[in-house]
Amino acid sequence: MNLNQITVPSIDLTKSIPFYEKLGLQLIVEALPHYARFECPDGDSTFSIHQVNKLPKGEGVIIYFECQDLDGQVEMLRKNGVEFELMPTDQSWLWREARLKDIDGNQLILFYGGENRLNPPWRLSQ
Repeated sequence: MNLNQITVPSIDLTKSIPFYEKLGLQLIVEALPHYARFECPDGDSTFSIHQVNKLPKGEGVIIYFECQDLDGQVEMLRKNGVEFELMPTDQSWLWREARLKDIDGNQLILFYGGENRLNPPWRLSQ
């Protein structure tokens, strides 16, 4: 099994699409006002947004995008006007993360996990 895509809710795709394009995702399907799909710049996964009348309450979903050069990517995005809630920070789970929210408040984390993404020291043996 391979994870193909994640879909998040949005009130207004005409505002969300430029935000995700600014992050570096390439728009491949634009079915306004209800749906848009992006191709991630690395790998073969996709990411989509769909229109909702009301955003879900609570914590919601957290979406992680891995970046080989996290600090460089964050710096480039900041220069392009993207605001971060947390700048690149080393975490106790051995990943380096930066956090931001999209136009609709969905939590996004840009991270670099390296070898620890799949093989942390506490990984269960198979």
